[in-house]
This record gives sequence, C-alpha cells and structure tokens, in this order.
Amino acid sequence: MELSLRYIKIGMVASIALFFSMVAFDNIIDFKSNWLFVQHVLSMDTTFHDSALMSRAITNPIIQKCAYCFIIAWEILTAIVCWMGCVALLANIKEKDAHFNKSKNIAYIGLFCGFLLYMVGFIIIGGEWFSMWQSLSWNGQMKAGLFINLIMFVMIFLKSGESIQAYD
Repeated sequence: MELSLRYIKIGMVASIALFFSMVAFDNIIDFKSNWLFVQHVLSMDTTFHDSALMSRAITNPIIQKCAYCFIIAWEILTAIVCWMGCVALLANIKEKDAHFNKSKNIAYIGLFCGFLLYMVGFIIIGGEWFSMWQSLSWNGQMKAGLFINLIMFVMIFLKSGESIQAYD
C-alpha cells in the first residue's frame, strides 16, 4: 500500500479521535449546554404529550445526570481508543500490508464505539425510545446521522485497499 495513503488513513482516524476529544472536552467544561438537551430528551417534555410512549419518560434528575455522564464517559472512551488506533497505525506505517492491516483493529474498535454512541444512543434510544423525533426543539437525529455517516466513511476508507488474504 502506498505510504501517503496510509498517512491519509491515519489522519482520518485522527480526525474522528479529535472530534470525540473535542465533544467530550466541551461537554465537561460546558456541562450545562448539552445537559439541557439530555434532560429534555429523557423527560420527553417537548414530544407529543398524548402519546402512549410518555410512560418511558425519565424525569428523575439523578438518573438524567447519570445518563449524561455515561455519554461523556463513552465519548472519552471513543476518543482514547481512536487515538490508540492512530498510534498503532503509526507504529506500523512502514510494515508490510498484512501487518499494517492487522494494526487497524484498534482504530476499528474506536470508530465502532463512536458509531454505537450515535446509532444506539441517539438514533435508537433517544430518537425512538424517547421519541426525540417528535420534538421540534430537542431533536438531535440529523446531527447524529451526520456523525454516523462520517464515522462509517472513515471505517470504509480505512478498510479500502485491503485484501482478505492480508489477514492470513
């Protein structure tokens, strides 16, 4: 595999790592901004109030804060694993294709962690379980979809140029 292409792949994984680092950092130093988002989504206070799904609402602020802290912890985990993936890729940058390709596994895990956060956390749990799609003001599904697309693009590009035999 061409060396410049390897650097591009590392840069793309690093961009996702940087994204999650910034998101986690911002959520820590400006806790209240996204705390309001999580609070509104979980309490379902801006969804259709006559819905049979309203029984799913979580209005206990302690549980809401625990959920938000879990999200932040997951963002930190994702950032760390993606950065570790970059280090593994850099450490093997000049190795044969098979060895370099094996070193992608940590990056894939980190990227998958990011995918899970937005797909499971925001699209499935937030969007469907807590009916976030019904809210005009607290609906993060479009942004989550954008982030999922970016992560998946990096995963696909990271995989490009590999052959199945490379893992033998």
